[in-house]
Order: sequence, then C-alpha cells, then structure tokens
Amino acid sequence: MDELLIERPILLLFVILAVGTAVGGIRLRRISLGPAAVLFAALAFSAWDERFALPEVIGTFGLAVFAYAIGVTAGPSFFASLRSGMGPVAMVGGTLAGLAVASWALGRLLGFDTGTIAGLYAGATTNTPALAAAILRLDGAPEPTVAYSLTYVGGVLIMLFAAVGAMRSGQHHPTLDDRTPPSSVHNTTIKVTRDNALQVRELTWTPHGRVLFSRFQRAGGPTEMSEGSTVLQPGDRVLAIGPEEALRHLTKQLGRTSKVALEHERTDVGYRRISLSDKKFYGRTVAELELWERFGARATRVRRADQDLLATDDFVLQAGDRIRVAAPRDQMGRVSTYLGDSDHGSSDINPLGLAIGMALGLLLGAVPVPIPGLGHLELGQAAGPLIVGLVLGRLGRTAKVVWTLPHQAAETLTQIGLLLFLAYAGGRAGSAFVEAVRTPLGLKILLAGLIITGLHAVVLLLVGRKILLASGPRMAGVIAGSQTQPAVLAYANEATTHDQRVALGYALVYPVAMVVKILAAQVLTLL
Repeated sequence: MDELLIERPILLLFVILAVGTAVGGIRLRRISLGPAAVLFAALAFSAWDERFALPEVIGTFGLAVFAYAIGVTAGPSFFASLRSGMGPVAMVGGTLAGLAVASWALGRLLGFDTGTIAGLYAGATTNTPALAAAILRLDGAPEPTVAYSLTYVGGVLIMLFAAVGAMRSGQHHPTLDDRTPPSSVHNTTIKVTRDNALQVRELTWTPHGRVLFSRFQRAGGPTEMSEGSTVLQPGDRVLAIGPEEALRHLTKQLGRTSKVALEHERTDVGYRRISLSDKKFYGRTVAELELWERFGARATRVRRADQDLLATDDFVLQAGDRIRVAAPRDQMGRVSTYLGDSDHGSSDINPLGLAIGMALGLLLGAVPVPIPGLGHLELGQAAGPLIVGLVLGRLGRTAKVVWTLPHQAAETLTQIGLLLFLAYAGGRAGSAFVEAVRTPLGLKILLAGLIITGLHAVVLLLVGRKILLASGPRMAGVIAGSQTQPAVLAYANEATTHDQRVALGYALVYPVAMVVKILAAQVLTLL
C-alpha cells in the first residue's frame, strides 16, 4: 500500500485530503480544526514515511489560487471600507509588523534559526500563505512548517478567547461605521397621510441609508410601478425597500404603516427572483441593465452569499447574483429571458479573466524588490495574486474581460487552493515535526507561539477598545480578520447571530493582514 501511494501522488493527495477533512469536521464545544486538519494529516503521513511528500507544484498552484480568489472576492468591500476604516487598518498593519519584530527578538533569545522564527510568526498568527512564503524563500526547508504546526492550535484558541472578550465588552462608544453597519434589507407598505407633495426621487436618501420604491397604488386604483417623477399624495400606498431604520424614518415622514401589503397585490404588478447568467451583464451596474427603459421594471434587491443587498443604480453585479425584480406581469417573462435566469452563472469561473488575473498575480509576485541591507524580496505566489485580485475585483471588468467570480465559484476555488497547499506543506515536515516534539525545542516553540499570539490579542483589544472605541461585534470581526482565522469569524458570527458588524470588521482588515504577514515572513527569513 505504501508503494502504491508513493508511486501515485494524486492518489496520495486525495487520501490525505479525505483523512484531514474528516478529522477537521470533528467539533468540540463548537470549535474544530477545519481545513488546518489537512496539514496535520499530511504531517502524520510524512512522519510515517518521509516519501509521502507531494510535488511542490501542487502546493504552489493551490496557494496562488487561494490568494487570488480571496483578493477578487474582497476587492470591492476592501476599497470601499478604506474611506472610513483607516483606524482599524492602521492598527492591524502596525500590530502585525510589531509582532514580526517581537518574533525575531524572542526567537533569537531562544536560539531559533530563521526558518523556525518565520514559522513561529506564521503559526502564531495562523496564516498559511505566510508559511508558504517562508518555505519558498528557504527552498522547501522543513523548519517553518514544524514551528507553524506547533503554534497553530494555540493561535486559534487564544484569539477565540479574545473574540469572546471583545463581544462581552458591549458597545462602548461606537464609531460611525459601527452605528451604520451594512443592514439587512426589508420592505414595508406606507400609507401616505401627509401632504408633502414630494417626488419619489426626493425621498430615496434618508439619514439612515438609501431606500428604493417599487410600486404604488392610488386610492381605489390599480397597482403601478413607481418612477422618479411619481408624486406621492395623501391616500396613496407605496412599497418601500431598504434598511429597517431608514424605513421607519420614511414612514414617519410620509404617514403610517399600511394595513394592506402591496407586495401581496400581484394582479397588475408581479415580482420574482431572477438569476443573472447573461455574461454581458457581469461586472455591470444595475443602472446599465436598463430594466426601466426596456420593460418598465425595477430591480429592488440582489441576493448574494445568503445576503440580500439593496439594488441601487451603482451596485455592481456578479455572475450568479439573484436579482429580485418587480415588473408588470406581462413583462416578467421578457425580463427573465433578458437576464438569463440560468443557474449556470453561479458556477462560471470566467476562465479568461481567471487565467489573465492569475498570470498577472504570479508575475507581480516574481518581481524582485530591493531591500537595503537585506537583499531582494519578492511578493511571492501568495501576495502577488492577492494584490492583483484585490485590484481586479474592484474593477469588475475591463471591456469584455470579466474579472469577478461568482460567490459560489470563489468559495470553491478558495477551499480547494487552501487544501492543496496544506497537504503539500505538511508532507514536507513530518519527521522534523516528530523530532521537535520529542526535544526541548518543541516546548520552546510552543511557548513562544503562545506569547506572540497573546501579545497580538492584548494589543488589538487595548487599542480597539480604548483608542478606536470600536463596538464588541466590530472588534470581534477585526480580531478574526487580523488573525486571518475563519474559525474565529465563524464563532463570532454564531455568537452574535450574524451581526453585520462582525463581517464588516473582518473584510476591512483581512486583505491588509494577509499582505503584511506574507511580507513579514519573508523578511524574517532574511534576518
């Protein structure tokens, strides 16, 4: 059996993946190793027989795909959040750079070599791409993986406790972003009782966010689609869509909540969710669909990644988005055909855009950057694709080339890429891991990892609560993003019943944390 697996590396790969994912699915008190269990499975295989090592190209491919998919997905939210979220971004970037210095100083004090120090940093901050960068800089040396493996679990557990502490800290004095997190989309029918004589276009902006108007009904008349020039009069009913607080504000401004729900009135105007699968609309805005001009229809919501988003005119669409459209009943079939309405779009990886983006990312990662006194530094196969992915994800499309990925496809590529790299990395360090565990060196590495992770948690909590005055849910998301740790994010989401501030904090700092860790790990190998 051993010879069979050694001679067939693809078979070996899937055996390791099967064992690792099975172990990673075991949950103890709502905590599991998740994908990281694949690393430990690969370590076990290579400890049994060091010939159970996968080809390097598998790890390189997996890492590049993982980083690029993360970048493309996070690009739009990352650049949008930078306008008002520089405080958390600066805090995380500065903290992680400081942790690299602390790792180097502690490592030298304990007598670690450069590979062990880089692995200590990557494991204490639970960042696989940083580990990959260190391994590649050291030509596949096992020391980074050994240190990473010994410090990873502590890195997860300590930051979980930090997230719990952040959430128990309460709201404090929320920042502007905390007061206005991305809100779930609701709808309400408003009975107009005030004689304000305002057009619909004058009512779309409220102090609590944007609202859209789908349809309205004159007293005793048919239900009609609303447009910007529609003037709402006393006795009218109008269906408004937007954040709950904005709808409450609008209801007070116009009158009161109607006892008749217009969304249930489908005699003249209907609505349905339509999957966007026509490629010419990928990366386009809602306004560029021209639904009103062509069909007298209006997009009100976009369903993406299990979340409803308001379909404002400047909202950029992606393949597989499910658009909720209100339209005259006789036009609904034409709208469906126009947008495609096929589930194929949710799995379309846009091969041309993916290939060009990956190539650009790998080229950027290969460009040597001179560092005075240290030699040359490369972004590598992780940071290069990540940075290019962020930029292209923000662009959406260039002429006919679509850069974005459907959420489902991006999630699939992210998981596959991460699993491939973990299986490769673990297979290179099994015997060295066993040897380290049996010696005082292993205990030193373990304790050093706990110190670095603990320092990370303390700095984030102190600065976030005392200086940035961030709310508990936002701080939990920032902690998860700074640690680039999905397990912490999942726990915070579950504990807060998916408070949107958790996701916002995570998305804001995650890309910066990823890039800083990858660069810092490489610098540590040069010192």
